[in-house]
Amino acid sequence: MKSNYKVAIALVAGAAIGGAAIQGLHAQAKPPAYVIGEIDVTNQDGYVKEYVPLASKALQDGGSNNLTRGGKILSLEGAPTKSRITINAFESMEKAQAAFTSPAYKEARKIGDKYATFRLYIVEGVAK
Repeated sequence: MKSNYKVAIALVAGAAIGGAAIQGLHAQAKPPAYVIGEIDVTNQDGYVKEYVPLASKALQDGGSNNLTRGGKILSLEGAPTKSRITINAFESMEKAQAAFTSPAYKEARKIGDKYATFRLYIVEGVAK
């Protein structure tokens, strides 16, 4: 009879430890981050040929997943923006910041600044 109690206590303790570990892992999960770019391109040819390849590589190396790159915009309310809209997804805000402050991206921006003006911001997503 005593061994049954020991097994029951071990099962309860194991379940409690497992539950605590899972809760700890969920607490550590960081929400994704999205970098939204509003880009006013003044020289389309130079922007596409010189800036985009360098910036795309730098951001992909930094963990970016492109969700949109200046596709068609349909306004639901109000006037649509005249800017090119880009959205890049990252694992976390820290990774997004690191990608956009990397030396490779900074070099690309030196070229991009000749052909466009940029408004970039990071939005924290919802943790899953």
